[in-house]
Amino acid sequence: MDMVMKHCIFLIMLAVTTGCTMAGPDFKVPETVSTAAYRHAGQATVAPMPAHWWQVFGDERLNRFVESAIEGSPTMRAAASRLVQAEALYGRTRADQLPEVNLGAGVSNLRTSANTAQGIVLGRNAISGSQFTTGVSLSYELDLWGKIRREVESADAQALAARYDRDGVLLLLTSQVAATYWQLRGIDAEIAILEKALANRRETLQLVEGRFAGGLTNELDVSRARIEHANAGADLHESRRQRNVLEHFLATLTGASPSIALLPPASSAASHRMPEPPVIPLGLPASLLSQRPDLAESVQNLRAANARLGVAEADFYPSIKITGNFGYASEGLQDLLKSSSQQYNYGPLSLNLPIFDGGRNKANLAYASARYDEALAHHEDLILIALREVEDALSDREQRVKQGEEQAQAQVAAARACAVAMKRYEKGVATFLDVTDAQRSSLAADRAVVRTETQKLLAAVSIARALGGGWQGKQVGDSSL
Repeated sequence: MDMVMKHCIFLIMLAVTTGCTMAGPDFKVPETVSTAAYRHAGQATVAPMPAHWWQVFGDERLNRFVESAIEGSPTMRAAASRLVQAEALYGRTRADQLPEVNLGAGVSNLRTSANTAQGIVLGRNAISGSQFTTGVSLSYELDLWGKIRREVESADAQALAARYDRDGVLLLLTSQVAATYWQLRGIDAEIAILEKALANRRETLQLVEGRFAGGLTNELDVSRARIEHANAGADLHESRRQRNVLEHFLATLTGASPSIALLPPASSAASHRMPEPPVIPLGLPASLLSQRPDLAESVQNLRAANARLGVAEADFYPSIKITGNFGYASEGLQDLLKSSSQQYNYGPLSLNLPIFDGGRNKANLAYASARYDEALAHHEDLILIALREVEDALSDREQRVKQGEEQAQAQVAAARACAVAMKRYEKGVATFLDVTDAQRSSLAADRAVVRTETQKLLAAVSIARALGGGWQGKQVGDSSL
Protein backbone atom coordinates (compact mmCIF):
# COMPACT_ATOMS: atom_id res chain seq x y z
CA MET A 1 0.00 0.00 0.00
CA ASP A 2 2.91 2.34 0.75
CA MET A 3 4.23 1.76 -2.76
CA VAL A 4 0.85 2.72 -4.18
CA MET A 5 0.86 5.98 -2.21
CA LYS A 6 4.36 6.79 -3.41
CA HIS A 7 3.35 6.24 -7.03
CA CYS A 8 0.25 8.39 -6.62
CA ILE A 9 2.27 11.20 -5.04
CA PHE A 10 4.79 10.98 -7.87
CA LEU A 11 2.08 11.20 -10.55
CA ILE A 12 0.38 14.12 -8.80
CA MET A 13 3.68 15.99 -8.65
CA LEU A 14 4.25 15.19 -12.33
CA ALA A 15 0.82 16.54 -13.23
CA VAL A 16 1.42 19.71 -11.22
CA THR A 17 4.87 20.40 -12.67
CA THR A 18 3.68 19.86 -16.26
CA GLY A 19 0.28 21.51 -15.79
CA CYS A 20 1.47 24.76 -17.31
CA THR A 21 2.42 23.04 -20.56
CA MET A 22 -0.15 23.79 -23.27
CA ALA A 23 0.00 22.50 -26.81
CA GLY A 24 -0.88 24.97 -29.53
CA PRO A 25 -0.88 28.78 -29.60
CA ASP A 26 -2.85 30.90 -27.11
CA PHE A 27 -5.74 32.78 -28.66
CA LYS A 28 -5.58 36.48 -29.43
CA VAL A 29 -8.44 38.51 -30.87
CA PRO A 30 -7.41 39.68 -34.35
CA GLU A 31 -7.23 43.41 -34.93
CA THR A 32 -9.09 44.00 -38.17
CA VAL A 33 -11.00 47.31 -37.74
CA SER A 34 -8.93 50.38 -38.55
CA THR A 35 -11.58 52.97 -39.53
CA ALA A 36 -11.63 55.92 -37.13
CA ALA A 37 -15.23 57.01 -37.80
CA TYR A 38 -18.20 56.25 -40.02
CA ARG A 39 -18.25 58.03 -43.34
CA HIS A 40 -21.95 58.98 -43.22
CA ALA A 41 -22.23 59.56 -39.47
CA GLY A 42 -23.00 63.27 -39.88
CA GLN A 43 -23.84 64.95 -36.58
CA ALA A 44 -25.10 61.80 -34.87
CA THR A 45 -24.31 61.42 -31.19
CA VAL A 46 -21.61 58.96 -30.18
CA ALA A 47 -23.16 57.14 -27.22
CA PRO A 48 -24.24 53.64 -26.25
CA MET A 49 -27.67 52.49 -27.38
CA PRO A 50 -30.16 51.26 -24.76
CA ALA A 51 -30.50 47.50 -24.46
CA HIS A 52 -34.21 47.74 -25.34
CA TRP A 53 -33.34 49.72 -28.43
CA TRP A 54 -36.86 49.69 -29.91
CA GLN A 55 -38.05 51.92 -27.06
CA VAL A 56 -36.23 54.88 -28.63
CA PHE A 57 -39.19 55.15 -31.04
CA GLY A 58 -41.53 55.95 -28.13
CA ASP A 59 -44.36 53.80 -29.49
CA GLU A 60 -46.21 51.66 -26.92
CA ARG A 61 -47.78 49.37 -29.51
CA LEU A 62 -44.37 48.61 -30.96
CA ASN A 63 -43.06 47.87 -27.45
CA ARG A 64 -45.89 45.40 -26.85
CA PHE A 65 -45.32 43.63 -30.17
CA VAL A 66 -41.60 43.23 -29.46
CA GLU A 67 -42.28 41.88 -25.97
CA SER A 68 -44.78 39.40 -27.40
CA ALA A 69 -42.25 38.26 -29.99
CA ILE A 70 -39.54 37.71 -27.39
CA GLU A 71 -41.90 35.63 -25.24
CA GLY A 72 -43.79 33.72 -27.93
CA SER A 73 -41.51 33.29 -30.95
CA PRO A 74 -40.63 29.64 -31.75
CA THR A 75 -37.42 30.93 -33.32
CA MET A 76 -36.31 32.28 -29.94
CA ARG A 77 -37.14 28.99 -28.22
CA ALA A 78 -35.08 27.09 -30.79
CA ALA A 79 -32.09 29.42 -30.24
CA ALA A 80 -32.43 28.98 -26.46
CA SER A 81 -32.44 25.20 -26.92
CA ARG A 82 -29.23 25.38 -28.97
CA LEU A 83 -27.65 27.31 -26.11
CA VAL A 84 -28.69 24.65 -23.58
CA GLN A 85 -27.18 21.96 -25.81
CA ALA A 86 -23.88 23.82 -26.14
CA GLU A 87 -23.64 24.43 -22.40
CA ALA A 88 -24.36 20.76 -21.73
CA LEU A 89 -21.55 19.74 -24.10
CA TYR A 90 -19.27 22.18 -22.32
CA GLY A 91 -20.11 20.60 -18.98
CA ARG A 92 -19.47 17.12 -20.36
CA THR A 93 -16.08 18.18 -21.72
CA ARG A 94 -15.09 19.80 -18.43
CA ALA A 95 -15.76 16.48 -16.70
CA ASP A 96 -12.83 14.96 -18.62
CA GLN A 97 -10.46 17.04 -16.48
CA LEU A 98 -11.43 15.10 -13.35
CA PRO A 99 -10.85 11.46 -12.39
CA GLU A 100 -13.65 9.04 -13.16
CA VAL A 101 -14.67 7.15 -10.01
CA ASN A 102 -17.24 4.34 -10.05
CA LEU A 103 -18.76 2.37 -7.21
CA GLY A 104 -19.77 -1.17 -8.02
CA ALA A 105 -21.16 -4.27 -6.35
CA GLY A 106 -21.91 -7.74 -7.63
CA VAL A 107 -22.69 -11.31 -6.83
CA SER A 108 -21.84 -14.40 -8.88
CA ASN A 109 -22.16 -18.17 -8.59
CA LEU A 110 -19.83 -20.53 -10.39
CA ARG A 111 -18.99 -24.20 -10.78
CA THR A 112 -15.91 -25.48 -12.58
CA SER A 113 -15.76 -28.68 -14.55
CA ALA A 114 -14.27 -31.75 -12.82
CA ASN A 115 -12.91 -32.98 -16.14
CA THR A 116 -10.68 -30.05 -16.96
CA ALA A 117 -6.97 -29.99 -16.19
CA GLN A 118 -7.70 -28.03 -13.02
CA GLY A 119 -10.38 -30.54 -11.98
CA ILE A 120 -8.08 -33.51 -12.62
CA VAL A 121 -5.37 -31.94 -10.44
CA LEU A 122 -7.98 -31.59 -7.70
CA GLY A 123 -8.83 -35.29 -7.97
CA ARG A 124 -11.58 -34.81 -10.51
CA ASN A 125 -13.46 -32.53 -8.16
CA ALA A 126 -15.45 -29.49 -9.20
CA ILE A 127 -15.18 -26.11 -7.51
CA SER A 128 -18.46 -24.39 -6.81
CA GLY A 129 -19.64 -21.49 -4.70
CA SER A 130 -20.80 -17.88 -4.60
CA GLN A 131 -18.75 -14.70 -4.60
CA PHE A 132 -19.78 -11.28 -3.37
CA THR A 133 -17.82 -8.18 -4.43
CA THR A 134 -17.96 -4.47 -3.86
CA GLY A 135 -15.45 -1.72 -4.53
CA VAL A 136 -14.39 1.52 -6.10
CA SER A 137 -12.61 1.90 -9.46
CA LEU A 138 -10.66 4.95 -10.63
CA SER A 139 -9.52 6.06 -14.06
CA TYR A 140 -7.65 9.28 -14.80
CA GLU A 141 -5.70 10.62 -17.76
CA LEU A 142 -2.93 13.07 -16.92
CA ASP A 143 -3.29 16.23 -18.98
CA LEU A 144 0.47 16.66 -19.44
CA TRP A 145 0.30 18.66 -22.67
CA GLY A 146 -2.96 20.52 -22.21
CA LYS A 147 -4.97 18.48 -24.71
CA ILE A 148 -7.97 18.18 -22.41
CA ARG A 149 -7.68 21.84 -21.41
CA ARG A 150 -7.72 22.81 -25.08
CA GLU A 151 -10.80 20.66 -25.60
CA VAL A 152 -12.46 22.43 -22.67
CA GLU A 153 -11.44 25.79 -24.13
CA SER A 154 -12.98 24.84 -27.46
CA ALA A 155 -16.22 23.69 -25.81
CA ASP A 156 -16.33 26.88 -23.74
CA ALA A 157 -15.94 28.98 -26.89
CA GLN A 158 -18.68 27.03 -28.63
CA ALA A 159 -21.01 27.54 -25.66
CA LEU A 160 -20.35 31.29 -25.73
CA ALA A 161 -20.87 31.27 -29.51
CA ALA A 162 -24.27 29.62 -28.95
CA ARG A 163 -25.13 32.34 -26.43
CA TYR A 164 -24.18 35.06 -28.91
CA ASP A 165 -26.12 33.21 -31.62
CA ARG A 166 -29.20 33.41 -29.39
CA ASP A 167 -28.58 37.13 -28.88
CA GLY A 168 -28.19 37.55 -32.63
CA VAL A 169 -31.51 35.80 -33.21
CA LEU A 170 -33.07 38.16 -30.67
CA LEU A 171 -31.64 41.19 -32.48
CA LEU A 172 -32.88 39.94 -35.85
CA LEU A 173 -36.32 39.15 -34.45
CA THR A 174 -36.80 42.52 -32.76
CA SER A 175 -35.62 44.40 -35.84
CA GLN A 176 -38.00 42.40 -38.06
CA VAL A 177 -40.88 43.20 -35.72
CA ALA A 178 -40.00 46.90 -35.72
CA ALA A 179 -39.57 47.05 -39.50
CA THR A 180 -42.83 45.19 -40.14
CA TYR A 181 -44.67 47.41 -37.68
CA TRP A 182 -43.53 50.62 -39.39
CA GLN A 183 -44.33 49.17 -42.80
CA LEU A 184 -47.83 48.45 -41.52
CA ARG A 185 -48.12 52.00 -40.24
CA GLY A 186 -46.95 53.30 -43.63
CA ILE A 187 -49.48 51.14 -45.49
CA ASP A 188 -52.23 52.41 -43.19
CA ALA A 189 -51.24 55.98 -44.04
CA GLU A 190 -51.34 55.13 -47.76
CA ILE A 191 -54.73 53.48 -47.36
CA ALA A 192 -56.04 56.64 -45.70
CA ILE A 193 -54.75 58.69 -48.66
CA LEU A 194 -56.29 56.27 -51.17
CA GLU A 195 -59.64 56.25 -49.35
CA LYS A 196 -59.67 60.05 -49.50
CA ALA A 197 -58.64 59.96 -53.17
CA LEU A 198 -61.41 57.45 -53.93
CA ALA A 199 -63.96 59.74 -52.29
CA ASN A 200 -62.63 62.69 -54.33
CA ARG A 201 -62.79 60.63 -57.55
CA ARG A 202 -66.37 59.71 -56.71
CA GLU A 203 -67.31 63.37 -56.27
CA THR A 204 -65.50 64.26 -59.49
CA LEU A 205 -67.33 61.50 -61.36
CA GLN A 206 -70.65 62.78 -60.09
CA LEU A 207 -69.69 66.30 -61.14
CA VAL A 208 -68.68 65.20 -64.65
CA GLU A 209 -71.81 63.07 -65.06
CA GLY A 210 -73.91 66.08 -64.01
CA ARG A 211 -72.14 68.31 -66.50
CA PHE A 212 -72.59 65.66 -69.20
CA ALA A 213 -76.30 65.45 -68.46
CA GLY A 214 -76.49 69.24 -68.79
CA GLY A 215 -74.63 69.16 -72.10
CA LEU A 216 -71.61 70.99 -70.69
CA THR A 217 -69.08 68.24 -71.43
CA ASN A 218 -68.63 65.16 -73.57
CA GLU A 219 -68.73 61.40 -72.99
CA LEU A 220 -64.93 61.17 -73.15
CA ASP A 221 -64.65 63.15 -69.91
CA VAL A 222 -67.17 60.80 -68.29
CA SER A 223 -65.10 57.80 -69.35
CA ARG A 224 -61.95 59.38 -68.01
CA ALA A 225 -63.62 60.12 -64.68
CA ARG A 226 -64.83 56.53 -64.43
CA ILE A 227 -61.33 55.24 -65.24
CA GLU A 228 -59.77 57.39 -62.51
CA HIS A 229 -62.42 56.25 -60.02
CA ALA A 230 -61.83 52.59 -60.84
CA ASN A 231 -58.04 52.97 -60.70
CA ALA A 232 -58.28 54.57 -57.28
CA GLY A 233 -60.40 51.65 -56.08
CA ALA A 234 -57.95 49.12 -57.51
CA ASP A 235 -55.00 50.84 -55.82
CA LEU A 236 -56.90 50.76 -52.53
CA HIS A 237 -57.50 47.00 -52.80
CA GLU A 238 -53.83 46.41 -53.62
CA SER A 239 -52.72 48.37 -50.57
CA ARG A 240 -55.13 46.41 -48.38
CA ARG A 241 -53.69 43.17 -49.80
CA GLN A 242 -50.18 44.30 -48.91
CA ARG A 243 -51.37 45.23 -45.45
CA ASN A 244 -52.80 41.76 -44.89
CA VAL A 245 -49.51 40.16 -45.87
CA LEU A 246 -47.59 42.39 -43.45
CA GLU A 247 -50.05 41.74 -40.63
CA HIS A 248 -49.78 37.98 -41.17
CA PHE A 249 -45.98 38.22 -41.03
CA LEU A 250 -46.10 40.28 -37.85
CA ALA A 251 -48.35 37.67 -36.24
CA THR A 252 -45.90 34.92 -37.18
CA LEU A 253 -43.01 36.88 -35.67
CA THR A 254 -44.84 37.26 -32.38
CA GLY A 255 -45.82 33.59 -32.25
CA ALA A 256 -49.53 34.32 -32.82
CA SER A 257 -51.91 32.87 -35.39
CA PRO A 258 -52.13 34.86 -38.66
CA SER A 259 -55.90 34.53 -38.35
CA ILE A 260 -55.84 37.02 -35.46
CA ALA A 261 -56.10 40.73 -36.33
CA LEU A 262 -53.12 42.14 -34.44
CA LEU A 263 -53.28 45.74 -35.61
CA PRO A 264 -56.71 46.89 -36.78
CA PRO A 265 -56.59 49.93 -39.09
CA ALA A 266 -56.70 53.23 -37.24
CA SER A 267 -59.99 55.12 -37.43
CA SER A 268 -58.78 58.71 -37.13
CA ALA A 269 -56.73 60.63 -39.65
CA ALA A 270 -54.31 61.72 -36.91
CA SER A 271 -53.46 58.08 -36.16
CA HIS A 272 -52.14 57.68 -39.70
CA ARG A 273 -49.47 60.32 -39.30
CA MET A 274 -45.95 58.92 -39.38
CA PRO A 275 -43.69 60.08 -36.54
CA GLU A 276 -40.26 61.53 -37.04
CA PRO A 277 -37.53 58.89 -36.71
CA PRO A 278 -35.48 59.03 -33.51
CA VAL A 279 -31.80 59.89 -33.42
CA ILE A 280 -29.88 56.62 -33.14
CA PRO A 281 -26.68 57.05 -31.09
CA LEU A 282 -23.54 55.82 -32.81
CA GLY A 283 -20.35 54.31 -31.53
CA LEU A 284 -17.09 53.95 -33.41
CA PRO A 285 -16.29 51.21 -35.93
CA ALA A 286 -13.72 49.76 -33.54
CA SER A 287 -16.47 49.07 -31.01
CA LEU A 288 -18.50 46.87 -33.34
CA LEU A 289 -16.97 43.72 -31.80
CA SER A 290 -18.64 44.57 -28.50
CA GLN A 291 -21.84 45.93 -30.10
CA ARG A 292 -22.81 43.13 -32.48
CA PRO A 293 -23.53 39.58 -31.27
CA ASP A 294 -22.72 38.04 -34.66
CA LEU A 295 -19.17 39.41 -34.51
CA ALA A 296 -18.76 38.23 -30.92
CA GLU A 297 -20.00 34.81 -32.02
CA SER A 298 -17.46 34.82 -34.84
CA VAL A 299 -14.66 35.58 -32.37
CA GLN A 300 -15.69 32.61 -30.24
CA ASN A 301 -15.81 30.34 -33.28
CA LEU A 302 -12.30 31.53 -34.10
CA ARG A 303 -11.22 30.83 -30.53
CA ALA A 304 -12.68 27.32 -30.73
CA ALA A 305 -10.78 26.67 -33.96
CA ASN A 306 -7.57 27.90 -32.34
CA ALA A 307 -8.10 25.54 -29.38
CA ARG A 308 -8.61 22.61 -31.76
CA LEU A 309 -5.17 23.39 -33.15
CA GLY A 310 -3.78 22.64 -29.69
CA VAL A 311 -5.77 19.40 -29.50
CA ALA A 312 -4.35 18.26 -32.85
CA GLU A 313 -0.81 19.20 -31.79
CA ALA A 314 -1.12 17.32 -28.47
CA ASP A 315 -1.79 14.09 -30.37
CA PHE A 316 1.92 14.04 -31.30
CA TYR A 317 2.93 13.70 -27.62
CA PRO A 318 2.66 10.74 -25.25
CA SER A 319 -0.39 10.29 -23.04
CA ILE A 320 -0.46 8.69 -19.59
CA LYS A 321 -3.51 7.11 -18.01
CA ILE A 322 -3.74 5.53 -14.56
CA THR A 323 -6.36 3.10 -13.29
CA GLY A 324 -6.97 1.45 -9.96
CA ASN A 325 -9.44 -0.61 -7.94
CA PHE A 326 -10.07 -1.05 -4.25
CA GLY A 327 -12.78 -3.21 -2.72
CA TYR A 328 -13.82 -6.40 -1.01
CA ALA A 329 -14.50 -9.94 -2.19
CA SER A 330 -15.81 -12.87 -0.19
CA GLU A 331 -17.54 -16.20 -0.68
CA GLY A 332 -19.94 -15.36 2.09
CA LEU A 333 -21.86 -12.16 2.44
CA GLN A 334 -21.19 -12.04 6.19
CA ASP A 335 -17.43 -11.86 5.56
CA LEU A 336 -17.55 -9.27 2.78
CA LEU A 337 -16.52 -6.22 4.79
CA LYS A 338 -13.82 -7.88 6.89
CA SER A 339 -10.25 -6.63 6.51
CA SER A 340 -9.18 -10.05 5.29
CA SER A 341 -11.56 -9.63 2.31
CA GLN A 342 -9.82 -6.52 1.02
CA GLN A 343 -8.45 -6.51 -2.50
CA TYR A 344 -6.95 -3.81 -4.65
CA ASN A 345 -4.87 -3.27 -7.71
CA TYR A 346 -2.89 -0.27 -8.91
CA GLY A 347 -2.61 -0.08 -12.64
CA PRO A 348 -2.08 -0.59 -15.29
CA LEU A 349 -0.20 2.69 -15.71
CA SER A 350 -0.56 3.00 -19.48
CA LEU A 351 1.73 5.08 -21.65
CA ASN A 352 0.75 5.73 -25.24
CA LEU A 353 3.49 7.17 -27.44
CA PRO A 354 2.69 7.58 -31.14
CA ILE A 355 5.50 6.13 -33.27
CA PHE A 356 3.94 5.50 -36.68
CA ASP A 357 0.38 6.42 -37.65
CA GLY A 358 0.67 6.68 -41.40
CA GLY A 359 0.54 10.50 -41.25
CA ARG A 360 -2.81 10.63 -39.45
CA ASN A 361 -1.77 13.13 -36.78
CA LYS A 362 -0.01 15.30 -39.34
CA ALA A 363 -3.14 15.36 -41.50
CA ASN A 364 -5.31 16.21 -38.48
CA LEU A 365 -3.04 19.13 -37.62
CA ALA A 366 -3.14 20.40 -41.21
CA TYR A 367 -6.93 20.09 -41.17
CA ALA A 368 -7.22 22.02 -37.89
CA SER A 369 -4.89 24.71 -39.22
CA ALA A 370 -6.97 25.09 -42.38
CA ARG A 371 -10.16 25.29 -40.30
CA TYR A 372 -8.63 28.12 -38.28
CA ASP A 373 -7.60 29.98 -41.46
CA GLU A 374 -11.15 29.57 -42.77
CA ALA A 375 -12.63 30.88 -39.51
CA LEU A 376 -10.26 33.88 -39.60
CA ALA A 377 -11.20 34.72 -43.18
CA HIS A 378 -14.89 34.38 -42.33
CA HIS A 379 -14.44 36.68 -39.33
CA GLU A 380 -12.71 39.33 -41.42
CA ASP A 381 -15.51 39.08 -44.00
CA LEU A 382 -18.15 39.50 -41.29
CA ILE A 383 -16.46 42.68 -40.07
CA LEU A 384 -16.48 44.13 -43.58
CA ILE A 385 -20.15 43.20 -43.94
CA ALA A 386 -20.92 44.85 -40.59
CA LEU A 387 -19.17 48.05 -41.63
CA ARG A 388 -21.00 48.04 -44.95
CA GLU A 389 -24.37 47.54 -43.25
CA VAL A 390 -23.76 50.49 -40.93
CA GLU A 391 -22.62 52.75 -43.78
CA ASP A 392 -25.56 51.65 -45.96
CA ALA A 393 -28.03 52.41 -43.19
CA LEU A 394 -26.46 55.80 -42.41
CA SER A 395 -26.37 56.73 -46.08
CA ASP A 396 -29.97 55.61 -46.48
CA ARG A 397 -31.05 57.84 -43.61
CA GLU A 398 -29.09 60.80 -44.99
CA GLN A 399 -30.56 60.54 -48.46
CA ARG A 400 -34.09 59.81 -47.24
CA VAL A 401 -34.07 63.04 -45.26
CA LYS A 402 -33.03 65.02 -48.33
CA GLN A 403 -35.54 63.13 -50.47
CA GLY A 404 -38.29 63.90 -47.99
CA GLU A 405 -37.58 67.63 -48.12
CA GLU A 406 -37.90 67.64 -51.91
CA GLN A 407 -41.05 65.53 -51.91
CA ALA A 408 -42.70 67.77 -49.32
CA GLN A 409 -42.28 70.69 -51.72
CA ALA A 410 -43.65 68.59 -54.58
CA GLN A 411 -46.65 67.62 -52.44
CA VAL A 412 -47.56 71.24 -51.76
CA ALA A 413 -47.18 72.19 -55.41
CA ALA A 414 -49.20 69.19 -56.61
CA ALA A 415 -52.06 69.93 -54.20
CA ARG A 416 -52.14 73.53 -55.42
CA ALA A 417 -52.12 72.43 -59.07
CA CYS A 418 -54.99 70.03 -58.42
CA ALA A 419 -57.12 72.73 -56.80
CA VAL A 420 -56.41 75.21 -59.63
CA ALA A 421 -57.18 72.64 -62.33
CA MET A 422 -60.51 71.74 -60.73
CA LYS A 423 -61.57 75.41 -60.49
CA ARG A 424 -60.56 76.07 -64.08
CA TYR A 425 -62.52 73.03 -65.21
CA GLU A 426 -65.61 74.10 -63.29
CA LYS A 427 -65.36 77.50 -64.99
CA GLY A 428 -64.96 75.85 -68.37
CA VAL A 429 -61.50 77.29 -69.12
CA ALA A 430 -59.64 73.93 -68.78
CA THR A 431 -60.22 70.41 -70.03
CA PHE A 432 -60.91 67.43 -67.80
CA LEU A 433 -57.58 65.98 -68.92
CA ASP A 434 -55.89 68.79 -66.96
CA VAL A 435 -57.87 67.73 -63.91
CA THR A 436 -56.97 64.04 -64.18
CA ASP A 437 -53.28 64.84 -64.67
CA ALA A 438 -53.29 67.13 -61.64
CA GLN A 439 -55.13 64.55 -59.52
CA ARG A 440 -52.66 61.81 -60.47
CA SER A 441 -49.71 64.04 -59.64
CA SER A 442 -51.20 65.02 -56.30
CA LEU A 443 -52.00 61.42 -55.35
CA ALA A 444 -48.52 60.27 -56.35
CA ALA A 445 -46.93 63.08 -54.34
CA ASP A 446 -49.01 62.25 -51.24
CA ARG A 447 -48.08 58.56 -51.45
CA ALA A 448 -44.41 59.37 -52.10
CA VAL A 449 -44.26 61.51 -48.96
CA VAL A 450 -45.72 58.69 -46.84
CA ARG A 451 -43.36 56.15 -48.35
CA THR A 452 -40.35 58.36 -47.70
CA GLU A 453 -41.44 58.88 -44.10
CA THR A 454 -41.77 55.12 -43.75
CA GLN A 455 -38.35 54.59 -45.28
CA LYS A 456 -36.81 57.03 -42.81
CA LEU A 457 -38.21 54.97 -39.94
CA LEU A 458 -36.99 51.77 -41.58
CA ALA A 459 -33.56 53.35 -41.97
CA ALA A 460 -33.53 54.05 -38.23
CA VAL A 461 -34.34 50.38 -37.60
CA SER A 462 -31.55 49.35 -39.98
CA ILE A 463 -29.06 51.60 -38.17
CA ALA A 464 -30.02 50.12 -34.80
CA ARG A 465 -29.71 46.58 -36.11
CA ALA A 466 -26.41 47.25 -37.91
CA LEU A 467 -24.96 48.68 -34.70
CA GLY A 468 -26.02 45.66 -32.68
CA GLY A 469 -29.21 47.05 -31.21
CA GLY A 470 -27.74 48.03 -27.86
CA TRP A 471 -26.37 44.55 -27.29
CA GLN A 472 -23.55 44.39 -24.76
CA GLY A 473 -22.15 40.89 -24.32
CA LYS A 474 -19.17 39.48 -22.50
CA GLN A 475 -15.74 40.65 -23.49
CA VAL A 476 -14.50 38.70 -26.48
CA GLY A 477 -12.10 35.97 -25.44
CA ASP A 478 -13.84 35.55 -22.08
CA SER A 479 -13.38 31.93 -21.06
CA SER A 480 -16.03 31.72 -18.36
CA LEU A 481 -19.71 31.09 -18.68
